[in-house]
Amino acid sequence: MTEISYSRPVKLSIVIPCYNEEKLLEESVKRVLEIADDKLSLELVIVNDCSTDNSLAVAEKLAQNYPEIKLLKHEKNQGKGAALRTGFKNVTGEFVAIQDADLEYDPMDLRKLLVPLVEDDADVVLGSRFLSTGTHRVLYFWHSMGNRFLTFLSNMFTDLNLTDMETCYKIFRRDVIEQIEIEENRFGFEPEIVAKVAQMRLRIFEMGISYYGRTYAEGKKIGAKDGFRAIYCIIRYNANKAPVGLQFLVYFVIGAVAALSNLLIFLLLYRQMGVHIAAPIAFVSAALVNYVLCVSFLFRSKARWNTIMEWIMYILVVAFVCFVDLQITEAMLLSGLSPILSKITATVLTFILNFCGRRFLVFPEASSGDWQPQKTHRNPEE
Repeated sequence: MTEISYSRPVKLSIVIPCYNEEKLLEESVKRVLEIADDKLSLELVIVNDCSTDNSLAVAEKLAQNYPEIKLLKHEKNQGKGAALRTGFKNVTGEFVAIQDADLEYDPMDLRKLLVPLVEDDADVVLGSRFLSTGTHRVLYFWHSMGNRFLTFLSNMFTDLNLTDMETCYKIFRRDVIEQIEIEENRFGFEPEIVAKVAQMRLRIFEMGISYYGRTYAEGKKIGAKDGFRAIYCIIRYNANKAPVGLQFLVYFVIGAVAALSNLLIFLLLYRQMGVHIAAPIAFVSAALVNYVLCVSFLFRSKARWNTIMEWIMYILVVAFVCFVDLQITEAMLLSGLSPILSKITATVLTFILNFCGRRFLVFPEASSGDWQPQKTHRNPEE
């Protein structure tokens, strides 16, 4: 047993998402239960995500033998994020941790990760596989590089200096995790939760842990598509709160896609309809493309014409920039430029107007205030 001791009784809820882990689930649970002592009581919430092997039977037996275990079931496989969402809704401990059922992480590390939380120095503690001098299994180089790249990209948006954003070991105050809506169903949970705790201005700590990674032949599930999903999640859940300069870079990509659609539509319609019809139609079409991409990736992710003022402001911004776009295009044509160069010039000059109008008028973001932790400790027996 580790020498770590706590100054007061603590109850830790550990959510264990489980999908096809019949070979390791029982050993994993028993190793988690071994970290309890007279100051640390445990609640294990196993969420069987519609396993197709014998995992459910193993979990049911464990729940019968150990009163600390609560078993929940999904009738349809939904993914790790969905399993965690279910588990978080059913915890009662003062603190909440995540434990995969595959023995890649040493449960004893949870004891030391709890210390900053118990001492009320932290609201969230992450275990880093890249900070530790402890035991590490040597495995995939490119997989570790992918993790480091995703962490770097996440840090750019969150302004945190984490070393391991994708780590499984994340421990939260329960009143923190209760305030966070988990939207991702698969491994996108990791960048999503880091984005949301960063926006809450929490006291976030990171500590080194051991890591016993397994191979794909041994059952590792995360793949390349999850890496691309992580990039999407980093942008989706962070961009609306990112610094304006970083938002501008994201908008540059969105604007490039919209500008290309603007140009193509204009060139298709110009000879048949003339500049006065082709330019406005192309611009409005591109504005719709721009809007869809903005609310999907950059500004408020749930913005869907929620208020009358949003309607009015968006139409006014589009109309104003459309007018400017038309005037510039017409002026360039009169100066002797070709249609394609005239339209490109107008698009470039109205780009900043588009960004400023959407960022500050259509989708203004309120600044995130610091989250204030509760100072009173919960009764460990509640």
